[in-house]
Amino acid sequence: MAQDLNCDVVIDADRIETSDKRVFEDMERAFEDFLNNRDWSPDEIRPEERIKCGLSITLNEMPTIGSYKATVQIRSARPIYNTNYESIVFNFADRDWSFEYIESQPLNYNDNDYTSNLTSMLAYYANIILGLDYDSFGKLAGTQFYQKAQNIVTNAQQGNRPGWGALESTRNRYALITDITNQQMEDLRIGYYKYHRLGLDVFENKPEECRKQVLEVLESIKKIKDRYPSSIFVISFFDAKSEELVNIFADASTQEKRKAYNMLVELNPTKEDIYKAILN
Repeated sequence: MAQDLNCDVVIDADRIETSDKRVFEDMERAFEDFLNNRDWSPDEIRPEERIKCGLSITLNEMPTIGSYKATVQIRSARPIYNTNYESIVFNFADRDWSFEYIESQPLNYNDNDYTSNLTSMLAYYANIILGLDYDSFGKLAGTQFYQKAQNIVTNAQQGNRPGWGALESTRNRYALITDITNQQMEDLRIGYYKYHRLGLDVFENKPEECRKQVLEVLESIKKIKDRYPSSIFVISFFDAKSEELVNIFADASTQEKRKAYNMLVELNPTKEDIYKAILN
């Protein structure tokens, strides 16, 4: 089914004033080693099957030596059957990273304990990436990873750091895992399976069937959004899929194009300019 991680970490430290920039190269290596050299899933995975993902970390402040405030863009992708195409599955901006890092320090982590804010954040996103990847290959197959991510959130709250709190934001780590594990939003998790396994994976030979599945997914998302208009899970889906959705309907019938466009603009109005390309 799914894979462990092949994660590329890029750190932008241009805003940090320090005479020794080597710490940021060390930081990149340490983060990649933590994510890529750990067995996150119980499955045996061949190296070429690992999930391609990336963290783009912008360090905004260094309040004290070894202490950082940052924003992070997390992305992951999965291959599409019978093509060379890779579909973005997860595309999420986290603006509340604060952590400590000293050059060459070991990154300790335990599933059942809070060790540090840094390793909790890295482990959290490793499990979110795996959960969504598993969901894209099998119906509701990512549950075990979401349970781990939820446990990380619970443990990390004792650290009293931003991003983990229930009342802080509707777009933080707590909000994301709460949406994903909400049974009222389960149809969106099933939608990841329909969209990828029953849709994109057959697009090469059955484009009409793919579009049919995708339209069904959009209809299920509409029901969820009617109940939860500010859901970050819904927002993150469209942050990953907006441009791809345009390509899916590029060669559809005029009727299908209009239906897809109307639904997408209603569901994701901030990207209306992107969706206009469907009608052209």
